[in-house]
Amino acid sequence: MRTAGGRALRKTLSRAADVDADLVRALRSRDQRAAESLIAKYRGRACRLAGRITGNPQDAEDIVQEAFWTVVCKIDMFRGDSAFGSWLYRIVANAAYLHLRRLRRHHELPLDDAPARIDGHGESAVELSAQVDDVSATELRLVLTSAINELPADYRAALVMRDVDGLSNREIGGVLKMTVASVKSRVHRARCVVRKRLATNVSGPHAVGCLA
Repeated sequence: MRTAGGRALRKTLSRAADVDADLVRALRSRDQRAAESLIAKYRGRACRLAGRITGNPQDAEDIVQEAFWTVVCKIDMFRGDSAFGSWLYRIVANAAYLHLRRLRRHHELPLDDAPARIDGHGESAVELSAQVDDVSATELRLVLTSAINELPADYRAALVMRDVDGLSNREIGGVLKMTVASVKSRVHRARCVVRKRLATNVSGPHAVGCLA
Protein backbone atom coordinates (compact mmCIF):
# COMPACT_ATOMS: atom_id res chain seq x y z
CA MET A 1 0.00 0.00 0.00
CA ARG A 2 1.41 3.39 -0.98
CA THR A 3 1.47 6.00 1.75
CA ALA A 4 1.09 9.76 1.37
CA GLY A 5 4.61 10.17 2.74
CA GLY A 6 5.98 7.79 0.15
CA ARG A 7 4.22 9.63 -2.67
CA ALA A 8 5.56 12.96 -1.39
CA LEU A 9 9.10 11.61 -1.26
CA ARG A 10 8.87 10.24 -4.80
CA LYS A 11 7.52 13.58 -6.00
CA THR A 12 10.40 15.43 -4.33
CA LEU A 13 12.96 13.14 -5.90
CA SER A 14 11.25 13.52 -9.26
CA ARG A 15 11.42 17.31 -9.08
CA ALA A 16 15.10 17.15 -8.10
CA ALA A 17 15.86 14.87 -11.02
CA ASP A 18 13.93 17.12 -13.43
CA VAL A 19 16.40 19.95 -12.82
CA ASP A 20 18.93 18.09 -14.98
CA ALA A 21 16.46 16.30 -17.25
CA ASP A 22 17.63 18.13 -20.38
CA LEU A 23 21.27 17.49 -19.56
CA VAL A 24 20.63 13.79 -18.96
CA ARG A 25 18.76 13.47 -22.27
CA ALA A 26 21.60 15.23 -24.09
CA LEU A 27 24.19 12.93 -22.52
CA ARG A 28 22.18 9.85 -23.42
CA SER A 29 21.79 11.02 -27.02
CA ARG A 30 25.57 11.59 -27.20
CA ASP A 31 25.08 15.25 -27.99
CA GLN A 32 28.54 16.73 -28.55
CA ARG A 33 27.67 19.77 -26.42
CA ALA A 34 26.43 17.71 -23.49
CA ALA A 35 29.88 17.16 -21.99
CA GLU A 36 30.54 20.89 -22.16
CA SER A 37 27.26 21.58 -20.36
CA LEU A 38 28.12 18.99 -17.72
CA ILE A 39 31.51 20.59 -17.08
CA ALA A 40 30.10 24.12 -17.02
CA LYS A 41 27.46 23.23 -14.43
CA TYR A 42 29.26 20.80 -12.12
CA ARG A 43 33.01 21.30 -12.50
CA GLY A 44 33.37 23.79 -9.64
CA ARG A 45 31.39 21.76 -7.12
CA ALA A 46 32.96 18.49 -8.22
CA CYS A 47 36.49 19.90 -7.88
CA ARG A 48 35.68 21.28 -4.45
CA LEU A 49 34.38 17.91 -3.26
CA ALA A 50 37.31 15.96 -4.72
CA GLY A 51 39.80 18.43 -3.30
CA ARG A 52 38.29 18.25 0.17
CA ILE A 53 38.16 14.45 0.22
CA THR A 54 41.80 14.08 -0.84
CA GLY A 55 43.06 17.13 1.02
CA ASN A 56 44.97 18.06 -2.13
CA PRO A 57 43.19 20.45 -4.51
CA GLN A 58 45.94 19.90 -7.07
CA ASP A 59 44.70 16.33 -7.53
CA ALA A 60 41.09 17.42 -7.93
CA GLU A 61 41.26 18.27 -11.63
CA ASP A 62 42.49 14.80 -12.62
CA ILE A 63 39.96 13.12 -10.34
CA VAL A 64 37.08 15.18 -11.73
CA GLN A 65 38.13 14.54 -15.33
CA GLU A 66 38.11 10.82 -14.60
CA ALA A 67 34.73 11.08 -12.84
CA PHE A 68 33.14 13.09 -15.66
CA TRP A 69 34.43 10.59 -18.21
CA THR A 70 32.74 7.87 -16.15
CA VAL A 71 29.49 9.88 -16.09
CA VAL A 72 29.54 10.29 -19.88
CA CYS A 73 30.36 6.64 -20.51
CA LYS A 74 27.90 5.23 -17.97
CA ILE A 75 25.02 7.68 -18.30
CA ASP A 76 22.73 4.83 -19.36
CA MET A 77 23.23 3.36 -15.89
CA PHE A 78 21.57 6.42 -14.33
CA ARG A 79 18.05 5.19 -13.54
CA GLY A 80 16.69 8.41 -12.09
CA ASP A 81 16.01 6.94 -8.63
CA SER A 82 17.83 9.94 -7.19
CA ALA A 83 18.77 13.37 -8.48
CA PHE A 84 21.37 13.38 -11.24
CA GLY A 85 23.56 15.67 -9.16
CA SER A 86 23.62 13.18 -6.29
CA TRP A 87 24.54 10.37 -8.69
CA LEU A 88 27.37 12.48 -10.13
CA TYR A 89 28.59 13.40 -6.64
CA ARG A 90 28.72 9.72 -5.74
CA ILE A 91 30.93 9.02 -8.77
CA VAL A 92 33.22 11.93 -7.89
CA ALA A 93 33.45 10.79 -4.27
CA ASN A 94 34.24 7.21 -5.31
CA ALA A 95 36.99 8.45 -7.65
CA ALA A 96 38.46 10.59 -4.87
CA TYR A 97 38.42 7.73 -2.35
CA LEU A 98 40.07 5.45 -4.91
CA HIS A 99 42.76 8.08 -5.37
CA LEU A 100 43.28 8.18 -1.60
CA ARG A 101 43.61 4.42 -1.39
CA ARG A 102 46.20 4.51 -4.13
CA LEU A 103 48.28 7.05 -2.25
CA ARG A 104 47.71 5.40 1.15
CA ARG A 105 47.36 8.69 2.96
CA HIS A 106 46.83 8.47 6.71
CA HIS A 107 47.73 11.95 7.95
CA GLU A 108 44.41 12.84 9.46
CA LEU A 109 43.33 14.73 12.54
CA PRO A 110 41.86 12.42 15.25
CA LEU A 111 38.37 13.25 16.39
CA ASP A 112 38.53 11.55 19.78
CA ASP A 113 38.13 14.86 21.61
CA ALA A 114 35.11 16.00 19.59
CA PRO A 115 31.76 15.44 21.31
CA ALA A 116 29.58 12.72 19.86
CA ARG A 117 26.29 14.22 21.09
CA ILE A 118 24.14 15.77 18.37
CA ASP A 119 22.31 18.80 19.73
CA GLY A 120 21.25 20.36 16.43
CA HIS A 121 22.86 23.72 17.25
CA GLY A 122 26.34 23.38 15.77
CA GLU A 123 27.24 26.30 13.55
CA SER A 124 28.22 25.66 9.97
CA ALA A 125 31.74 26.45 8.78
CA VAL A 126 30.35 29.50 7.03
CA GLU A 127 28.55 30.74 10.17
CA LEU A 128 31.65 30.26 12.30
CA SER A 129 33.59 32.78 10.24
CA ALA A 130 31.02 35.47 11.04
CA GLN A 131 31.77 35.11 14.77
CA VAL A 132 35.41 36.08 14.44
CA ASP A 133 35.53 39.77 13.57
CA ASP A 134 39.00 40.69 14.84
CA VAL A 135 40.97 38.80 12.20
CA SER A 136 41.50 39.51 8.54
CA ALA A 137 39.44 37.59 6.00
CA THR A 138 42.61 36.12 4.53
CA GLU A 139 43.87 34.80 7.86
CA LEU A 140 40.48 33.38 8.73
CA ARG A 141 40.21 31.66 5.37
CA LEU A 142 43.64 30.09 5.84
CA VAL A 143 42.76 28.81 9.31
CA LEU A 144 39.43 27.39 8.11
CA THR A 145 41.00 25.75 5.06
CA SER A 146 43.78 24.22 7.15
CA ALA A 147 41.32 22.88 9.72
CA ILE A 148 39.03 21.37 7.11
CA ASN A 149 41.91 19.82 5.18
CA GLU A 150 43.11 17.98 8.29
CA LEU A 151 39.76 16.29 8.85
CA PRO A 152 39.36 12.63 7.83
CA ALA A 153 38.09 12.28 4.27
CA ASP A 154 34.51 11.33 5.19
CA TYR A 155 34.22 14.27 7.55
CA ARG A 156 35.65 16.73 5.03
CA ALA A 157 33.25 15.53 2.36
CA ALA A 158 30.20 15.65 4.63
CA LEU A 159 31.06 19.14 5.93
CA VAL A 160 31.64 20.60 2.47
CA MET A 161 28.50 19.08 0.99
CA ARG A 162 26.38 20.24 3.93
CA ASP A 163 27.76 23.70 4.69
CA VAL A 164 29.12 24.81 1.32
CA ASP A 165 26.98 23.06 -1.29
CA GLY A 166 23.82 22.93 0.82
CA LEU A 167 22.98 19.26 0.27
CA SER A 168 20.54 17.65 2.67
CA ASN A 169 21.69 14.98 5.12
CA ARG A 170 19.75 12.40 3.11
CA GLU A 171 21.48 13.43 -0.13
CA ILE A 172 24.89 13.32 1.53
CA GLY A 173 24.10 9.87 2.90
CA GLY A 174 23.34 8.69 -0.62
CA VAL A 175 26.64 10.04 -1.90
CA LEU A 176 28.80 8.70 0.92
CA LYS A 177 26.76 5.50 1.38
CA MET A 178 25.99 6.04 5.05
CA THR A 179 22.94 6.60 7.21
CA VAL A 180 21.47 10.03 7.90
CA ALA A 181 22.50 9.62 11.54
CA SER A 182 26.10 8.98 10.48
CA VAL A 183 26.05 12.07 8.27
CA LYS A 184 24.74 14.21 11.14
CA SER A 185 27.44 12.85 13.44
CA ARG A 186 30.24 13.54 10.98
CA VAL A 187 29.05 17.06 10.21
CA HIS A 188 28.66 17.83 13.91
CA ARG A 189 32.10 16.50 14.83
CA ALA A 190 33.71 18.26 11.86
CA ARG A 191 32.16 21.58 12.88
CA CYS A 192 33.44 21.10 16.41
CA VAL A 193 36.99 20.42 15.25
CA VAL A 194 36.93 23.47 12.98
CA ARG A 195 35.54 25.59 15.81
CA LYS A 196 38.22 24.33 18.18
CA ARG A 197 40.92 25.14 15.64
CA LEU A 198 39.57 28.68 15.34
CA ALA A 199 39.67 29.07 19.12
CA THR A 200 43.28 27.85 19.19
CA ASN A 201 44.64 29.82 16.26
CA VAL A 202 42.61 33.02 16.24
CA SER A 203 43.41 35.36 19.09
CA GLY A 204 41.16 38.00 20.57
CA PRO A 205 37.99 38.20 22.66
CA HIS A 206 35.81 36.83 19.83
CA ALA A 207 37.72 33.58 19.34
CA VAL A 208 35.37 30.67 19.86
CA GLY A 209 35.71 27.19 21.29
CA CYS A 210 34.13 23.88 20.46
CA LEU A 211 30.53 23.34 21.51
CA ALA A 212 30.15 21.08 24.51
